[in-house]
Amino acid sequence: MGISPVHDGVDTRTQPRLKTEWAMPGEHVVSNTQCRCNLKPHYSHPLPRQPPSPEEPPPLEMMRQPETRPISQDQLVAEVKGIYAGLVMVETKCIEVDNAQSSNPDANKLNNEQWQALIALHRTLLHEHHDFFLASQHPSASLPLRRLAAKYSMPARMWRHGIHSFLELLRHRLPASLEHMLTFLYLAYSMMALLYETVPAFEETWIECLGDLGRYRMAIEDDDIKDREVWTGVSRHWYSKASDKSPDTGRLYHHLAILAWPNALQQLYYYAKSLCVPIPFLSTRESVMTLFDPIFESDPRHLSKIDTYFIRVHGILFSGKGDDNMLAVAMKEFLVRLDGTIAGSTKKWLEAGYFMGIATACSLLGYGMESNVLMRAMAQRSDETDVAIDGSSILQTPPSKSFTQALDFAAKTYDIVLRRWGDTNTLPFIHTILVFILKMTQYPTGISYLEKSFPWKLTMAMLNYHLDSCDFKPSMDNFPSPEKGERPRPLPEDYAMRGLTYAADYHPKDWFGEIDEDEKYFELASMTDQRKERILYLGYKIASQGKWLTFDADSMKFGIMPAYDVKIDGAADPSLESTLDLIKSEEDSGSGEKGC
Repeated sequence: MGISPVHDGVDTRTQPRLKTEWAMPGEHVVSNTQCRCNLKPHYSHPLPRQPPSPEEPPPLEMMRQPETRPISQDQLVAEVKGIYAGLVMVETKCIEVDNAQSSNPDANKLNNEQWQALIALHRTLLHEHHDFFLASQHPSASLPLRRLAAKYSMPARMWRHGIHSFLELLRHRLPASLEHMLTFLYLAYSMMALLYETVPAFEETWIECLGDLGRYRMAIEDDDIKDREVWTGVSRHWYSKASDKSPDTGRLYHHLAILAWPNALQQLYYYAKSLCVPIPFLSTRESVMTLFDPIFESDPRHLSKIDTYFIRVHGILFSGKGDDNMLAVAMKEFLVRLDGTIAGSTKKWLEAGYFMGIATACSLLGYGMESNVLMRAMAQRSDETDVAIDGSSILQTPPSKSFTQALDFAAKTYDIVLRRWGDTNTLPFIHTILVFILKMTQYPTGISYLEKSFPWKLTMAMLNYHLDSCDFKPSMDNFPSPEKGERPRPLPEDYAMRGLTYAADYHPKDWFGEIDEDEKYFELASMTDQRKERILYLGYKIASQGKWLTFDADSMKFGIMPAYDVKIDGAADPSLESTLDLIKSEEDSGSGEKGC
């Protein structure tokens, strides 16, 4: 047949490759050594030929490539049928054994030989699956034969009956089963890694399974912190790779949220994102409480005060726990610290900024709740601007109390950040918020809930400041792209926004190419100009609608519609003009950050 099973526990990816010369049958094999010997020497006097030593072994003859025979479709079909019949028998046995052990209260009393027998049984099932995939996905296989694996849900069955059920059995028998669980984890990981390389048709499934196995391995490591960190990184790598291939799948962001501990701000971002993508992961609504509950009860030591209050606000808005006073205190404590934190964090607030910006936008979407007024507006058909999918008028639907509170918090947060428009570390936050606002302007019913609270005048001043400080002509008519021939270089927040419902049409096609995970979130000096150009592009797109902001092409200035030309409150900003002049003078004297 030419289809060989995997040897027990061997990951062929890690085996050394022999350096051999290959030739077709009947061809003469010329090695590198022979080639070098045929070169003419650079010296004029030949060296005397040495007689062969009697102790030297005779030269080895190189073996020719083994002859391979083609396989017919009938042979492949027969092979697949035979493999599947054996696979079903082993699968049935695994299901019976796992169910029996799960319901057996004396399962803890299994001895080593019994555990090894169970491992051998599940290993056999994994090998049967491997043989099935190799045969059904053979290069000579017909299309109907290739479709069999998907038709019979073979990848899912392999994970469920060959790996997951047994892992759960082992997990519930910890710590007595620890050694056996480690053995099986390495076995399963090796098999998945092999399938990832040899069966690309189900690459996305193998990638997520590798992430799951890495998370299992991380979770049971209590003794060695370094090992735990290594496996956390391994699992994160596979989940990130999976999310790149399926950015609309919320389940992957939920798993990344778990791995983000102890970075609570990043956890909040991932949890919120898992609910605000086209395929939300609804189980997040339960698991996210493991982040919120401890913050309701006390102030965790590993969190800064400002992160604690920010997450507490979102926890109250999300769960409804706590009273209005608790929410008001948390909001106030966050807002009074925000300006000073941005100033003190400097470059560190680049990442924190887009985490907070995305979480803030998700809070306005009710964390993906279908009853949220903005979610309903986005779900309506384009030809029904005022009527929801259930026939009710969205404009007549009053927003919920939690939406009103979330909007108040978002507007005040954005207001404080905008007043630091000369601080380039605020650009990622502003970028993510404007992407959200631009999307909402496409839905009249959606923007109607936001437009009266959004600080349009401060936004206008910020846009004019960045426009005046640029020493190049920004691209505002079209999405700013690299020069012709250059590869796109997405911003870190581009990856963070990828997949979100409100960012679906923002990036051009093929904007996200293949890039190493470590490079995705690496900050480059040139990204400051890219962010400014992107923000100006978003401002121009909003202004081109002529409803909130305006743009004068002759003077190259942003303006504002009279309805939103309000007086700016706050002693820190007596007038926009004087503040703008102050920032410009500071830059001219070298005390401020240079613009574009």
